[in-house]
Amino acid sequence: MAHAEAGFGTGVFMVGRSPAFKRVSDMVARLAVCDASVLIEGETGTGKELLARALHYGSLRRQGPFIPVNCGALPETLVESEMFGVCRGAYTDARTDRPGLVQSAQGGTLFLDEVDSLPVHAQVALLRFLQDGTFRPVGGVREERSDARVIAASNADLQGLVRSGKFRADLFFRLNLIVLVVPPLRDRGSDCMLLAEHFVRVFALRFGRPARPLNQATVDWLPLYSWPGNVRELENLIHREFLLNEDETISIEPLAGVALPARSSVSCAEDAVAGLQPYRQARASALEAFDTAYVQQLLSQTHGNVTLAARLAGKERRAFGKLIKKYAIECSAFRSVSPDARIGETDRQ
Repeated sequence: MAHAEAGFGTGVFMVGRSPAFKRVSDMVARLAVCDASVLIEGETGTGKELLARALHYGSLRRQGPFIPVNCGALPETLVESEMFGVCRGAYTDARTDRPGLVQSAQGGTLFLDEVDSLPVHAQVALLRFLQDGTFRPVGGVREERSDARVIAASNADLQGLVRSGKFRADLFFRLNLIVLVVPPLRDRGSDCMLLAEHFVRVFALRFGRPARPLNQATVDWLPLYSWPGNVRELENLIHREFLLNEDETISIEPLAGVALPARSSVSCAEDAVAGLQPYRQARASALEAFDTAYVQQLLSQTHGNVTLAARLAGKERRAFGKLIKKYAIECSAFRSVSPDARIGETDRQ
């Protein structure tokens, strides 16, 4: 069995055993030493910055700086000066030369999170830097050089932004050379339990408290939730419950959208016989329990996308919609837990 943790130096660990996790950790180990630019794609909260740090600290640049930049937080009017620096006299308040983030990352790694948020004029300057390692500070007359590796990340559909003219095609193709796709937590199977236990240990150490186990009911439902906020959502949940829950075990109520498994046919049959239910009534109850759990599970996986759920079930959308109506299942409960889901937005009911 694979190790639960993959270490990349300087305290950077990724936790998991699933095949999806192993593919990513193996890819990180390979890409860390190649020193090329990398584009990390994945949903919000999947750990894109953690992977960027793993790429940096697993590389020969590990002794250099790791400079993270949230491009979405940079004011549009200041983004170029923040990125590439300012020369004295460039504007009224520029009384001295000030280096930018690109220069600060000299010999290390510049991590551009939410790179899709860069305005077009900054995209042009970034493209030039990616091509030959040169840049020009705001107000400067000479080009300067920085030996910094660029790792970019986005949770947006960059190809769609290129088609709509909001992201430069030449920059996209430059960034798209090596792509690392981070799987969402819902595709990582039992990794959610490993991560939950890991976070319990982390918070126990941080707050000087004993590491209490999760109770069995919590263990049962955690893998059934779709985790729209991914690892960040799980970490925040464990953080809150670790601090507020004072029992011997940590008990967490199922979150909205969890499709609890239907009871087995053997259990239903035993209950029916014990309760002396007629055959027809017992059979109808068992079918209703199965249908309800099955439909809820599909809607949970597709974040309330009825068209996609029907397709996965091998049924026509109209027929699948009748099941939803028959069992009074609220699709909105599954949509509300996934504000960032991008699956078939136009198909949603």
